[in-house]
Amino acid sequence: MVVLDYPAWLRIEHWVNVLFLTLLIRSGIEIVATHPKLYRGNDSRPGTEWARFTRKTMPTDKLYDTLDEEESYSSLVSLPGHKNLGMGRHWHFVTVIGWILTGIAYYILLFATGQWHRYLPYSWSIFPETWNDILTYLSFKLPPLLPGEPLDAIQKLTYAGVIFLLAPFQILTGAAQSPAVEARFPWYVRLWGGRQSARSLHFLGLLAFLGFIAVHLTMVGLWGWPQLNALMIFGQARHLGWALAASLAIVAAIVVVHIAATVWSLKSPRSVQRALGFVINHGRLVALRPMVSRQRYPQSALSPEHRVNGKPPDSDDYKVMAVHHFVDWTLHVGGLVEYPMTLTLADLRALGDKQTQRVLHNCVQGWSSVGEWGGVPFRNLVELVKPLPQARHICFLTMQDTGRDEPSAEGAGQFYEVLDMSLARHPQCLLAYEMNGAPLPIEHGAPLRLRIENQVGFKMAKWISQIEFISDYHAIGQGMGGWREDNVYYDKDVEV
Repeated sequence: MVVLDYPAWLRIEHWVNVLFLTLLIRSGIEIVATHPKLYRGNDSRPGTEWARFTRKTMPTDKLYDTLDEEESYSSLVSLPGHKNLGMGRHWHFVTVIGWILTGIAYYILLFATGQWHRYLPYSWSIFPETWNDILTYLSFKLPPLLPGEPLDAIQKLTYAGVIFLLAPFQILTGAAQSPAVEARFPWYVRLWGGRQSARSLHFLGLLAFLGFIAVHLTMVGLWGWPQLNALMIFGQARHLGWALAASLAIVAAIVVVHIAATVWSLKSPRSVQRALGFVINHGRLVALRPMVSRQRYPQSALSPEHRVNGKPPDSDDYKVMAVHHFVDWTLHVGGLVEYPMTLTLADLRALGDKQTQRVLHNCVQGWSSVGEWGGVPFRNLVELVKPLPQARHICFLTMQDTGRDEPSAEGAGQFYEVLDMSLARHPQCLLAYEMNGAPLPIEHGAPLRLRIENQVGFKMAKWISQIEFISDYHAIGQGMGGWREDNVYYDKDVEV
């Protein structure tokens, strides 16, 4: 019979898990704050949310975008708080990596040492015992522990559920929100009832963890906090005073980490972006970059309304072109290419057969919808201009000036995005001039926008006027690979 004691690895994992879980919860709240509404299915049509965490009411007499819906939550509950989605994403994803690695080590040690007996039941008899334990708790008494075990029946099943069901559930529903995973495995999104259903389930999982933590702390108090705390510090119920001091020191250290992460993010976001991004991006390049979109949504799946993110150019030149259906608009394609050229909208339409794709759009703020996009495959343009060997990236310059067109945004200047050459020939990398069978609407990027389906929405530059093939992007803007990367500290490679 395995002795179900408290080995050192179990105690260390416990406290490391506390750190990662609290970081995940706070950074997750920051991500929710950017679009504080929950939906079912794949659509995020205004008014169809089943839950909302905002009092804002959007106008019905003028164009608004999802940046206008964003909430500013306090740093006391979110990491780092105050409308910092870029920082929240960095902390969430780097913590996910740490949490998953910790969990893998936990599972391995759990089964290698026989400690899995602590959580997995020996027989079906535990279920009637669980019911008896519930009745005992309701009578304000403590039920007996299972023979030779440190837990009663309901505690054992609860821990088993959290460790073997809830934790994997959160990882799997998180993966169902990754654009790269969704694009490569559309069936996986359907498995969860749609992208927004996966997001809602992920949020409910967060609430389940919060509920577990509250009940866990209550149970520890009822069963004798000093003794149980000593077990989690020394492995034995001894030196209760020293155990108290040690646990308070550990909790204080965790609080210090949270404070340091918050202050660092608010005071020096660029260094956080570089440091955490280095870890996250290398993981993405290995796990997600090879995934190629294979989406083929049916006509019936098209969303009745596609939200807007980013306001159109408010310049006279653009307005004149729009009035004349963009017949005078031209696209300059140059940089490190053999054959630079200038194309009209008619020229683009003539670059081979039009490609259409019905795909799931993922906004970095959390909303999604299914749309049909028509245009020229980007690989056709690549083959036409013939990039030079030193061309490693593609820069998309747009007609949007954020200081003029998006006054609520942080920062100003011409909006641009950088795409790696490795993505240029993806089958569903598209220069779109149509949406849902009609000319591309102004609010969605007319006359031309990029579609790259394994990325989140902000990478798909709208209102494009120029495309440059470049060897390096660090001399453009602030050198981070895009306007949002420069100004609001988003990550350049956003397959998740």
